[in-house]
Order: sequence, then C-alpha cells, then structure tokens
Amino acid sequence: MSFPSIAPRRHCADPTLGRPTGLPHRSIGINAVSLVATAVLTGAVLNGCALTPEGTKHEQAKLDEAGRQYEPAFEQRHLRELPLSPTWRDVLSRAFLANGDLEASYFEWKAAVQRIEMASAYPNSNVQVGYSYMFSSEKMKTFDRQTFAFGFDPSMNLSFPTKVQQKGKVALDEARAAGERFRTAKFDLQRRVLGQWADLRMLEAKHRVQAEQVALNRLAIEAIRAKAQVGGVQRDLLRAEAALRTQENDLQNTQAELSAMRAMLNGMLARDPNAAIDASHDVPREVTATDGQILAGAIDLNPEIAVLARQAEGRSDALELARMQWIPDINPSFMFTGNVSQALGATVMLPTTIAEIRGGIREAEAMLRAGDAMLRQTRSDQAATLVATLVALRNSERQAALFETTLVPLADRVLVSTRQSYTAGSAMYLDLLEAQGMVLDTKLVVIEAHAARDKRLAELEALMGTDIETLTASQPPLAAHTEPMTTAREEARHDR
Repeated sequence: MSFPSIAPRRHCADPTLGRPTGLPHRSIGINAVSLVATAVLTGAVLNGCALTPEGTKHEQAKLDEAGRQYEPAFEQRHLRELPLSPTWRDVLSRAFLANGDLEASYFEWKAAVQRIEMASAYPNSNVQVGYSYMFSSEKMKTFDRQTFAFGFDPSMNLSFPTKVQQKGKVALDEARAAGERFRTAKFDLQRRVLGQWADLRMLEAKHRVQAEQVALNRLAIEAIRAKAQVGGVQRDLLRAEAALRTQENDLQNTQAELSAMRAMLNGMLARDPNAAIDASHDVPREVTATDGQILAGAIDLNPEIAVLARQAEGRSDALELARMQWIPDINPSFMFTGNVSQALGATVMLPTTIAEIRGGIREAEAMLRAGDAMLRQTRSDQAATLVATLVALRNSERQAALFETTLVPLADRVLVSTRQSYTAGSAMYLDLLEAQGMVLDTKLVVIEAHAARDKRLAELEALMGTDIETLTASQPPLAAHTEPMTTAREEARHDR
C-alpha cells in the first residue's frame, strides 16, 4: 500500500554507480529503527491508555458487591420458593432478586461505571505500516524500487492529560449518581413491598375479625328466633338478619381485596398471581430506635439527596472541564519511509471557537447553580417529610396502644353487659347492635393503626436510606446500603 501523505520524489540515474542519484544506502540505521519503534510504541500506548480518576476502583468495588445477585441470568438465579407463611424478610429478599426495575437500575449503574474508562482514554490513533514498489525507472535496481514506511498519525487531537482526567472525573460523578439511583430504587422497592405486606396483614386480620362477628351474629339470630317463637319481638329478628347480611357483604368485600392484594404482591415477587401467601403469622417489626437516633444524620443518608449531591459534584467538574477548553490540543505526527524520507512533527491546535467556549462555560455555571438550588430545596423538603413521617409513625403507635389496651377491652365489657341486659329484657336490640358495632370498630381501628405504623416505618426507612435496625444493631440487615456519601478525596484513599 502507498501513503498519500508522502510526496513522490523524482530521481535521476547515475550510470557510474548504476543507482538513482539522491537515494541513500538501502540499510536502515539504528536511529531510524528507534524512531519506528517509538512510533509503534507511542501509538499502542496511547490507544490503550486511560487516565482513570481516583475513586474509580472504589466505585467498581461497590458495583461488584451489588452485582453478585444480578450478574447471573434471571433463569439461573436461585429464587427460593416462599413458605406458605413467610416473614417480611423472606418476602423482601425475594423481591430484591426478582424485581426487574431494580435489576435495570443496577445495569444502568454498571453502564455508567464502564463509561469512566471510555471518558478517561486518549482518542484512537493510527500506527501506519506500508510497503510500496516503484515502476518509475527501468535502470533502478529491484531493492531501490521497494520502500518500507512506518508512521504514527492520531485520528484525533491529543488533549493534555489534565483535560482527559477531568473528563474521567465527570464520568465518575455520573457513575456515583447512578449508584445512588440504584440505592434509591432499592429502598423504594423495599417501601412498596413492605407497604403491600402491611396491607395484606391488615386485610387478613380484618377478615378474621369480620368472620368472627358474622359467626357471633348467626348464633344471636338463632337465639332471637327462639325468643320470637315464644312471643318475642319479630322486629328484632328482622334487624338481626339485616345486620348479618351487611356483615356478610363486608366480609366478601374484604375477601376480594385480599385476593387482589395477594396478586399485586405476587407480581412484585415474580410469582404466579394466584399463588398462596399468608402474612398472618408474621411478627410485627419493632422500632427500638429513639427519635434522636432516627433524625441524626438521616438527611445525609437520604438517597434522593445523595443523587442530587453527586449530580452537583458532576456539574462542578463539568464546569472545570468547560474552562479547560482554553487549553490547546496537540496533534503529533511521525513518518519514516525506509530509503526515502523521515519526518517528525507536532501541531498545536489553538482554540478559535471563543464564543462556543464562553457559551459552554456559562452553560456549565448555570447548570451548577440550578443543581445547587435543587439540592437545597430537596434537603428542606425531605427534612420536613422525615419529621412528618416520624410524627405519623409515633401517632399510629400511640393510637394502636390506646385502642388495644383500653378501648377494645372496654368495648368488650360493654358488649357483655348489653347482651346480658338484652337477655333479661332490660335493653333493646338496637342497644345490642350498637355494642357489637363498637367492638368491631375498635378492633378494626387497632388493625388499621398497626398497618399504618408499618407503612410509615417503611416510608421512614426509604427517607433515611437505611433500615431502622441499623440504628440499634452492629450488623446491617440484608436490605441496607447504609454507607454515607463520601467525598472524592475520601474515596480516593480506597484506590491507593
């Protein structure tokens, strides 16, 4: 092949020597060989060289740890079948392995990490090796017709290492933000799964209470019928039967809600929608942490805030990169043609697009300020939401304790007293229905308060970016990613 960049040379034959004049000796000198080797080595090195920023190894290590459960194909993962009466840990563990949205978030994080090396690499360059055979003169000897050529010519301008490194830092910031988005997706999934689990436990408990009330009313109707046959009031029997039909309808509605809730939860767990699942035997989660423990450092661990903080770091580095566009690039070149010519040079590419560079800097400055404003407002909003959620959690606990320890026993005593009075004829049936309704309502309030408390707890964990158990235990639970956001300088220590 020939090289168009090499201008052809014309030579005149020397009859005395039998060689074209102007041609050097056919042997290649040591200096030429060195230049050739340098060209080849330079091209090879620059083609594979990447100035990855400090902190890359640490981010890769975090990715590898998270990827243990997502790298195997879905069909190859060990998705343990749930027992008929699983715990919330069983349900959450399967959800983390089976959920497609969380898996997609992981691979987006992985893609962002892979882009770090791409951004930190020098542009591709070309190392040229060629051979040519000249037919210009019959008097030229065979060897003199042959020319070997070596060259190095970058396909793009070579940036200064600081600019290449800065591009890598921007990519690293984007990868860190993607990692925080994965953590956000993980706790959002945890919030939704545990919320569904709390609703399922509530509906199951509600169904049991309603079924108990229906059974008691059926017994009461039998007693009323016997009383009516001996001269009792027929009106009480009609009221009792109407109340029973209402309760049976409520029971059927709850059963339908149960079926729908199981189907929704099974969908989140990659199970058959009609698969059986029973939450009634699960032990409620305990909250042993104090309000101070919950509030301390919670905002710094908030996943949404962490994402915005990483993005702010990226915008700051992007601004620095925009300012670096004033630094000129270098376009080196080298060509050695065996017995013809040698050339070595470099071109400095001065920036001439002044308006474009200035516009890029101003754009980066504006984006940085926008990110700072979003981060500041999100911190304020999340802090308020955190306090409101904590208040709702404690209020649910208070309400559940009040009804469970005081109002439910009181309603039971009222029902027993009213039933005795009705049997003795000193109370009306309407009084009995009212007492029965009070017992049912108080029990349902307890059930709903427990469910609300469990859902607020899941929301609180999503806001804190950590499991509630990590605040009082030395070992983090299976779902936790509790590492607080670190600075680039701190993460760099892991790479050394």
